[in-house]
Amino acid sequence: MKRLLNYSLSLFLATILSVQIAQAQLNMPQPSPSCKIVQKVGLGDVTISYSRPGAKGRVIFGDLVPFGKVWRTGANSPTKIKFEADVIVEGNKVAAGEYSLFTIPDKTEWTIILNKDPKNANAPGYQESDDVAKFKVKTNATHQSVESFTINFTDLNYASANVEISWEKTSVKFRVEQEVDSKIKEQITRQLDPNRDAGLYYQVASYYFETNQKNEEALSLITKSVDMAPRFWTVHLKAKIQARMNDKSGAIASAEKSKQLAIENKNDDYVKLNDKLIAELKKK
Repeated sequence: MKRLLNYSLSLFLATILSVQIAQAQLNMPQPSPSCKIVQKVGLGDVTISYSRPGAKGRVIFGDLVPFGKVWRTGANSPTKIKFEADVIVEGNKVAAGEYSLFTIPDKTEWTIILNKDPKNANAPGYQESDDVAKFKVKTNATHQSVESFTINFTDLNYASANVEISWEKTSVKFRVEQEVDSKIKEQITRQLDPNRDAGLYYQVASYYFETNQKNEEALSLITKSVDMAPRFWTVHLKAKIQARMNDKSGAIASAEKSKQLAIENKNDDYVKLNDKLIAELKKK
């Protein structure tokens, strides 16, 4: 009986102690807060997860972050980059999936490394044999000092973006792109037929215009869209395609029509866009 009482007392005291320890753990801000950014590049998302240390008056590159050594590219765990679809990173084909982003900073250039990192190893555990892409990029001096380590997407277009890494007074960037033309052409072939709606014709014509290809087909498609359901934005696109094809009078006529539709729909932005296009055409 005495032994049972002693056991019960010990269990009770252990429970009290564990509760006190749990209560002593405070919810505090992280010195290097975690961050996740997601950007659609082409037809798939690119997700970057990383931690953001502060400079705090320290000399960063060449001191806190040594030159010539593998760096986890941030604080805490290595930075992760995830591709929803197959991509091309600075000319290197990279399959869809998640990778660790390691770097080797130097004065005038950095080595960028995408690594399988199956054990989620830190920089000391980095295995070169797990690299899937490795390349060099030039460093750039920032216009002002960047206090918090920052990774961002810049220079976006329909199929690519740059990943820019900035801290203190240094930045580097590398290009991520996706082959979208073949995928879009498959969709166009599959969906484009005489019974489709005006919106689809506009979408395809807009794609051809933005990628500067198949001008005649783009004009044919946008004309079908306008004939079926004229809208100020579709007629404006027709005017731009006609201008590109050096049909000055046709482009001005379309722009005038688009402007009138914009006025009727109280859209000042397209009124201004058409006025600008007409003025440019009349100068030629």
